[in-house]
Amino acid sequence: MPAPRDLDPRLLRAFVTVAEELHFTRAAARLYVAQQALSRDVRRLERELGAELFVRSTRQVTLTADGERLLPYARRVLAAQDELLGAFGQARPLLVDLNYRNAVTARRVLHRARELAPEHELMARYESGLTGAAEELVAGRLDASFGRFAGLDPALRGRLDHQPVRYEPMAVVLPEDHRLASLPAVPLAALAGETVYAGAGNPRTPEWTDLARSLFDGRGIGIAPPAPLAVGDEEFERIMAKMRNPILAVVDFPAMPRTVLRPLIDPVPLSPVSLVWRKGLVHPGFDALRQAARELSAAEGWLRRPAEGWIPAIDRELIPSHN
Repeated sequence: MPAPRDLDPRLLRAFVTVAEELHFTRAAARLYVAQQALSRDVRRLERELGAELFVRSTRQVTLTADGERLLPYARRVLAAQDELLGAFGQARPLLVDLNYRNAVTARRVLHRARELAPEHELMARYESGLTGAAEELVAGRLDASFGRFAGLDPALRGRLDHQPVRYEPMAVVLPEDHRLASLPAVPLAALAGETVYAGAGNPRTPEWTDLARSLFDGRGIGIAPPAPLAVGDEEFERIMAKMRNPILAVVDFPAMPRTVLRPLIDPVPLSPVSLVWRKGLVHPGFDALRQAARELSAAEGWLRRPAEGWIPAIDRELIPSHN
């Protein structure tokens, strides 16, 4: 069969999405199309190229040798198309998850990226936790998020990329009449016997609970049982006021009524924050987001770990030291 003179970029996008997901249902969800329409586009591309691109069975989808050969070419074509549209102001908005509205690190990176690329639209979203956002990332409903990459399930990590941004010093939120509230900083040993809220039971934030579990292990500090899942700042503050447990947080955590925020010391626990995105993401605004993260990390020394700093071993393996 002679080679086609033209290829519809939509067909290439359908092929690349299925190649990344290796699952037609997930790929269709990413593209917001019916699975039947996606299958038709892939078969049309196969007819036009005169090559079988996927081996399909009831249990799995795999790339053929021709599919493997096509994939890098298709990605380059789509990247060029996105770059062309971006040059003429037609790039779609880049959807960036900040976790929560007062997340200082993520907000500063996004703000700087908007300064670097004012011609592109970078839209904030709030998914409340990297695990919650990760499912949206791999489905193509979000483009980028922030959080503890090492805390994700390995299967999710395998479908995502990340760029270290900051080690956020951790803190504890205490009721203003708590026995430790008068201290300027709280030694971890002083929390022995306490039960601290760390998001247990929240399906969107298990990476945070896992970090707390690693930190508290062997120190006599308990993790508070699951609380009702609160939506919005007011509901979260109301539920926490009823529970009266200390809350594990970071030093930039927003103020809450009738509480005090105290940094943790001896050692200084650090919450590793990465910029996280799905593999293969191409968008002109995304380049600005990565550049903004690099600039701020360097200027603020966000990736320098203090000598007394603490992070779990798995995080040390995934994030290089910048001391």
